Amino acid sequence: MNKRVVRYRDFVLLALFTAIIFVLGMTPLGMIPLGLIKATSVHIPVIIGALVLGPKYGAVLGGVFGLVSLISNTVQPAALSFAFSPVIPVYGTSSGSWLSLIICFVPRVLVGVIPYYVFKLVQKLFQNHDKAEYLSCGIAGVVGAVVNTGLVMSLIYFLFKDAYATMKEVPVDAVAGVIMGVVLTNGVAEAIIAGVLVSVIGKVLLNLKRKQKA
Repeated sequence: MNKRVVRYRDFVLLALFTAIIFVLGMTPLGMIPLGLIKATSVHIPVIIGALVLGPKYGAVLGGVFGLVSLISNTVQPAALSFAFSPVIPVYGTSSGSWLSLIICFVPRVLVGVIPYYVFKLVQKLFQNHDKAEYLSCGIAGVVGAVVNTGLVMSLIYFLFKDAYATMKEVPVDAVAGVIMGVVLTNGVAEAIIAGVLVSVIGKVLLNLKRKQKA
């Protein structure tokens, strides 16, 4: 397969993953009900895209994820939307903060980069064995989900701790515990879902990519 065809194929896949991110991020399809909580699945196409297309395209998809989050939190604001959109007033104040853009974009771009290198590292440990790709994809999916939830909630703590405490009606010194609770509920559920879906879908797409090269 020549470089022009490969580039065209990658752009088509990039467009496809971008469309999926927008659909998941702008509709209830991106939220998976799990009893008392809802787990997001928007980061999953970002991770899969990174594994299939590489970290550069993965970073682009992560940026798209951040953009969708920005749009969604601006157009349909929720209680915590001030942490993702500078247009939404920070809880307890009358104006928004540009710091929300850090939370909105930095973790999401890294979701499109870090899993790729985790995948490559695990594959190297297994000497690039084909059957090990299920495990490598699964671990990459888990890491991507952890990066997303962990970084987002950590940045909320460091950048908007007081506002978060006001929103939750808890003392400031209790915010760390509340955030840890979110990480251990939503975060764990999202990591498990990402691990399973990225393992299966990622493996299928990687196999198709290899067949096209043959």
